[in-house]
Amino acid sequence: MTTNKTLRNFRIVLWVLVAVAALGATWLYLYRPPQRPLGISGQEFALASTKGGTFTQNDLVGTPTLLFFGYTFCPDVCPTTLAEATAWRAQLGLEPDDLRIVFVTVDPERDTLDMVKGYVEGFDPSVIGLVGNEAETNDVKAAFGVFSEKAGDVESEFYLVNHTALTFLIDRQGAFQGTIAYEEAQDTALAKVERLVKG
Repeated sequence: MTTNKTLRNFRIVLWVLVAVAALGATWLYLYRPPQRPLGISGQEFALASTKGGTFTQNDLVGTPTLLFFGYTFCPDVCPTTLAEATAWRAQLGLEPDDLRIVFVTVDPERDTLDMVKGYVEGFDPSVIGLVGNEAETNDVKAAFGVFSEKAGDVESEFYLVNHTALTFLIDRQGAFQGTIAYEEAQDTALAKVERLVKG
């Protein structure tokens, strides 16, 4: 008799613990504090924007974004990618308020804010250029897992920069949703952009 009573009490305690755990999990799901959007790695960043002021990871919230890393002296990848990004937006009948295009320089040694502004706005006046010093540039590169290094005659002012050639897809919540590779098939790229915007 005592054994049965003990077993029954034990079961009651177990069910109470299960109920408490379930309630706790529900509370965490419903009432957890909102997470600040960050780059892929969780690294924060802050860069000067060609539109004025400072652009941080929090500014990625609100509008789907195509984000690309490059530099103004780039002979091929960067101009091609910026031209394609603006073309994708136009082909899908989207406005800058529907899809934002952001270019981040990986060459802070040469790229000034004015240079980047003139460069990106040559493709479309709505494109946002971001510029930082060396430390700030390293932060944003770390945020997205981007690689870059000088190449060619690195002592010359005409050095090249090898860099990650991906376009990062960021949704309206500021969350990473994938990439578009350099020279990816147009139909595939357009489908990815359309999916990003539709959310």
